[in-house]
Formats: sequence, C-alpha cells, structure tokens
Amino acid sequence: MWGIIPAAGAGSRIQPLAFSKELLPVGSRLDGERERPRAVSEYLVERMIIGGATKICFVISPGKSDIMEYYGNGVGKADICYVVQPQPSGLCDSIFRAASLVRPDEFVMVGLPDTVWFPEDGFSSLGFEGLSFLLFPVDSPQYFDSVVQDDAGRVLEIQVKSEKAISNWVWGAFKLSGVVFRQLYELWIERGRADEYVGTLVNEYIRKGGHAVGVRAGESYVDVGTLHGYREAIRLLSEDMVRRG
Repeated sequence: MWGIIPAAGAGSRIQPLAFSKELLPVGSRLDGERERPRAVSEYLVERMIIGGATKICFVISPGKSDIMEYYGNGVGKADICYVVQPQPSGLCDSIFRAASLVRPDEFVMVGLPDTVWFPEDGFSSLGFEGLSFLLFPVDSPQYFDSVVQDDAGRVLEIQVKSEKAISNWVWGAFKLSGVVFRQLYELWIERGRADEYVGTLVNEYIRKGGHAVGVRAGESYVDVGTLHGYREAIRLLSEDMVRRG
C-alpha cells in the first residue's frame, strides 16, 4: 500500500524557517535510550505505517533536499521515494505527481505532513471502499474542508474553507483504491487541471456518480502550519503523554 505525502508547499504561514516546514521539530521520541526532537511529518509517516503503508512517496519542491536527507530511502518497514513538483500548483497537482507509481490493484493513503492528529491508527478505520475520508471534529470548520454526509455516512459535498460550513467534521486524511485514484486523476485532467483543492475535484466526482464515504473516527486534529497551531500541537502531544502515563 502506498502513502502519498504532498510536501512541496512553501510554508509561508510559519516562516521564516531555515529548513522545510515538514521538518519543524514538534515533540520528541526515543531513539534507543536517547530522546531526540521529532519532525512534524514523522507523525504522518508513523500513522501511514500503522495503517499498512509499505511504500511512501514524498512530493517535494526542487529546494527541499533536506527532506530527502532526513528520511533517506526508508523508515521502519516502509520504503521511501521522492517526486518533484516543479512549482507550487495546488494540492491536487502535488498528489497526482505520483500517479505513475500507483497500480490499479493497490490502495493509497494521503495525509498532510504539517498536521498532528489522533488516534494514531486512524487510517485503519478506513476500509477498502473506493474513496473514504477520515473525519475529525473541529471548532472552526471554515478554516478546513468541511464534509457534509447523509445518515449512511456517504459524502454529499465537501465545503472548501467555507464561511457557511454546515458541518464541523472536516477531512484530515483519506484512503482510496488505485482505480479511483486513476479516475480522479483523469477527471482532474479533463477539467484542465484547474482544481487546486481535493474538495472541489471530489465534488465533481460525486456529481458524476462517484461514491465517497466519511468515517468519523478522528478524535483531535491540529494544523501546525501556524504559530497558534504549533502551540496547539504541543498541548495535544503533552496531553497524550499524560494519558500514556
């Protein structure tokens, strides 16, 4: 199973940094008996491996060689490769840079590398549907992509950063089959590569008869791309350490 990590963004909301925002130290972990800082993107990598990823692709911009140096060719049981997005062109463009790697009989997990969320095994709650979103409750859905569902959990609409969001459940990660990945890619091409956000593309996919489900298994979700989010992530991780005793 693939994990695709779009990591080509400039991170303008939390600059200036002397390194890629995906390597921002957030919390720590034990390396043997030594405690070491933990890059924020490690949380997503860990969650993808727990979810079954054996191959992870970082999509990076030309200036982000430090991510390659940090992760090398693998983490744990997962091999890591890299694809370059020549210039910032939105999330869809970033994700589909890896389109040639994914076979129809494989599954793909996608998440954002500057987020911290729980539970750690959230990807495991997503079954082998064609397209399923891991949903999290938030207080301010207008800053995220709010997911509107019917009573059966089917996704009716994704409201992209809308001030009129009617659901406080937002997507934080998703999983899809290689077949659906190809269908979304071809739809994106058909629409002139105009979709910057996943939500607008999925809305058109649904309008054309596609099926997507939302799974409300997320407990907490923090975007570390701002100073406020960074502080919230530290608080969230501290609470998790207390729970673990």
